[in-house]
Amino acid sequence: FLGVCGGEFSILRSPQSVVFRDGSWPIPGERIPDVAALTMGFSVEEDLPWPGLAVGDLFHRPRATVLVTVKGMDKLPVKGFSYPIENAVPFSLDSVANAIHTLFSEETPVVLQLAPSEERVYMVGKANAVFEDLSVTLRQLRNRLFQDSSILSSLPLNSLSRNNEVDLLFLSELQVLHDIASLLSRHKHLAKDHSPDLYFLELSGLDEVGKRYGEDSQQFKDASQILADSLQKFADEMFNLYGGNAVVEVVSVKEFNSPLSRKSRSILQASQPKKENPYNLAYPYNYDYSVIFNIVLWMMIGLALAVIVISYNLWNMDPGYDSIIYRMTNQKIRMD
Repeated sequence: FLGVCGGEFSILRSPQSVVFRDGSWPIPGERIPDVAALTMGFSVEEDLPWPGLAVGDLFHRPRATVLVTVKGMDKLPVKGFSYPIENAVPFSLDSVANAIHTLFSEETPVVLQLAPSEERVYMVGKANAVFEDLSVTLRQLRNRLFQDSSILSSLPLNSLSRNNEVDLLFLSELQVLHDIASLLSRHKHLAKDHSPDLYFLELSGLDEVGKRYGEDSQQFKDASQILADSLQKFADEMFNLYGGNAVVEVVSVKEFNSPLSRKSRSILQASQPKKENPYNLAYPYNYDYSVIFNIVLWMMIGLALAVIVISYNLWNMDPGYDSIIYRMTNQKIRMD
């Protein structure tokens, strides 16, 4: 017995090569990353004695794993296999991302880890090119919602309001889901390569809606249904973009266990002074970068060629005819 059951692990879409069994077997919260690793064909440090995952086709592994964590509700009304979670502790997919980097470093797979409410983003490989226009900061998300192509023009808000900051935070996370599928659809060739891709999204807008209005409010009920529908649509879009060869999973918890919870900043508190590089992003290149790079590159190539040519000529030089020092010495000896 690992802890009190709190939360649910749901499989929205999965290919035939990954076999999940229908049952109510609890899964330890700290072993969810191992489930994601095993479905992608990677090995784990410890065996996973969980009967919910069966041995599938080892030679046809999924090309993508999409894992979405939703905070604020133990169970979302989504379709698919669902399993209760024991000991719902915070987890990360860093081990899975490291395995992808190690095995497919030359193919630069797509790795995207994003928490919109905390303004945390981690993009590696081809994700930098695919999602370079993705809104990741709160200001960008707010501006994105009020554009013509946002979800506000087609999404039924019901009791939610466009003028409330909590509602806008929740809707901005749904906008991120829509934009990820939309941007990836413009680069469909990346979903057909041989390297596996990884998407890890953390959504906490529903939790803020529950704190603001209460879990018995109509706003919370509408937000829960809207989120479930958006997740199902997002799962179908990602599954189809990868040609039916992607695993889409959802972890829904009301609250992570506090002893092992990660420290995070609430989106509703007063703004704190930002650090110089709080998101661990690469520094931006200036306009002179390409010029300096070419100057240094071709200068090094020119110097290397010059050293090779000079060394070759010195090695094959005849001191009696090619060197002026020996020539003058011989003439002086003859005159004497």
